[in-house]
Amino acid sequence: MADKGLDPEDWAETRAEAHRMLEAALDQVQQAADRPWQPVPDDIDARYAVRPEAGGPQAAVERIIQDVLPYHGGNTHPRFWGWVQGSGLASDLIASVAAAALNANMGGRDHGANYMERAVVEWTRAKMGMPESANGLLVTGTSQATVIAFQAARLRVLKSLRKTGQGNARLMVYAGDGVHNATMKAVELLGIGSDNLRRVPLVAGQMDCSALAEMVAADRAAGALPFLVVGTAGSVDLGLFDDLHALADAAADLGLWLHVDGAFGAWTRIAEEPWRSLSDGIGRADSIALDFHKWMYVGYDCGMALLRHEHEHRAAFAARPSYLEGAERGLAGGEPWFCDYGIDLSRGNRALKVWTALETYGETAFAQAITDNCKLAAFMAAEVEAQPLMALGAPVVSNVCVFTARSDLDAQGQSEVNARVVQSLQECGDAVFSTTRADGRVMLRAAIANHRSRAEDVRAAIAAVAREAVT
Repeated sequence: MADKGLDPEDWAETRAEAHRMLEAALDQVQQAADRPWQPVPDDIDARYAVRPEAGGPQAAVERIIQDVLPYHGGNTHPRFWGWVQGSGLASDLIASVAAAALNANMGGRDHGANYMERAVVEWTRAKMGMPESANGLLVTGTSQATVIAFQAARLRVLKSLRKTGQGNARLMVYAGDGVHNATMKAVELLGIGSDNLRRVPLVAGQMDCSALAEMVAADRAAGALPFLVVGTAGSVDLGLFDDLHALADAAADLGLWLHVDGAFGAWTRIAEEPWRSLSDGIGRADSIALDFHKWMYVGYDCGMALLRHEHEHRAAFAARPSYLEGAERGLAGGEPWFCDYGIDLSRGNRALKVWTALETYGETAFAQAITDNCKLAAFMAAEVEAQPLMALGAPVVSNVCVFTARSDLDAQGQSEVNARVVQSLQECGDAVFSTTRADGRVMLRAAIANHRSRAEDVRAAIAAVAREAVT
């Protein structure tokens, strides 16, 4: 038997290299504006190949500094607005060091990290306006949160689901056009089937509750079992918000579970007006899926499932074999355990980075950053409209701006130019937009969920679009 484990033989060397790594990480964050995304080199696979021999901490840190830090995803840069990706925080470094030292398993048992997660859940519940009966769980992101919420919703209408399965029941889900892809994945994963996800038309960017009622009535008449409607707080494409009060009324009248996809838009709850009102009514939902790693800026990954009733949440997942029995005292205490509210028994310490961020900056700073992002999206729209060859693809509602670089061309021409411009700007490091489709055209799309972005970044990016669009 080996007489030593995997702890360092030379703690002084490890301490020195850890300090060097921390300094490099601080430089990476502090100098984010000077470090845009860049294409990975052709030999990246060889650089990352696992070597059979030990190199020690000095070699490992050197490889990270030389071969890992330069080839990041780019979302820390102030002109990164592609998809909906958060920008990270300096406080994440502090939290990550503590989390690594603790190595907490958040599945259960009686230790401090679980109490911290409950504090983060309670803070979020209050911000969303959910009742004290609500319960939450930190997860990888909205995709996992959606699965958790949908499973609890199924159990409400199929009481024996966990024992007998869905059987011949044809469950029906309803969502507006443009709903988050997490909904599609969840209905497929849970065996509901994508054919049973009904797309409800939008009126003025919001789900048509009259059309929803007609669809539900028709499906019930056909022998199906409508059980769930998905509202949107911040659509991925255009940043649109359903009228959540109207949707909550409709869900109550129709006997449906109301789930709100608030991946990023739920956080308008702490923004200034008029953006705060966009998510009015979200607290009436039966469940909410949201992310901290988007519009609360913390490092990946960190999302949350919030359910209105703790007993429904627990009923959907609780399972305690003998080796997980709790106790009144000792480490096996600390009820309730988080493993009873989701699919993971082994869970990392996501709560610490949220708590550290709030402790470091305070809620007011986040409210201001979210508000500023919305103002920047409106500013970007004005910059677009000031350009003679550009045009908006849709009005800016929250933090998403969609536009074309060459409104003078036909749809095909616009699509080709817009796709080329996006790729060129990414490659040269000027700015990262992503693309979407609106009115049959590929459009540039900026989702501003970046606390480092400023007006000068928007001006420079739109000028770069104008330059590339005519070359």
